[in-house]
Amino acid sequence: MFIHYKKLREGAKAPVRANPSDAGADLFYCPKDPAVLSYSIIPGTSVLIPTGLKIAVPHGYMLEIKNKSGIASKKKLVVGACVVDSGYEGEVFVNLHNIGREPQVIETGDKVAQAVLVPIVHCSFCEINSDDVYLLTTTFSNRGDGALGSTGDR
Repeated sequence: MFIHYKKLREGAKAPVRANPSDAGADLFYCPKDPAVLSYSIIPGTSVLIPTGLKIAVPHGYMLEIKNKSGIASKKKLVVGACVVDSGYEGEVFVNLHNIGREPQVIETGDKVAQAVLVPIVHCSFCEINSDDVYLLTTTFSNRGDGALGSTGDR
């Protein structure tokens, strides 16, 4: 499958897989102002990092923006909720959070995240009046209302 993209400005880099079998394609920092060579992300803050790209996501898919493991583990920069829907026609931004204790600097052309194409199953939601909302749903679990950690550690 081919995904079309457009570079919005000089210096924008195409999404690229480091290895052919990688799930995600790397996205790079491309500031709107070419005079800006780096950006500092203060601990505890979140910023929208421009990629300089428009990406045409096909109907029936979404582009999910995910962490780069090295950036997350070494720089403590993690991606916030980033879904690029089919039909979105604007520039793709990466929502980066600095969860570390030190300011982190990214420079023009640095990898900031990866984009993974994900198929979507479209559905309609139907409200019911029964307290047993799961009665009509096919499930293979007796999980019940157990939440975080309810299945144990081992």
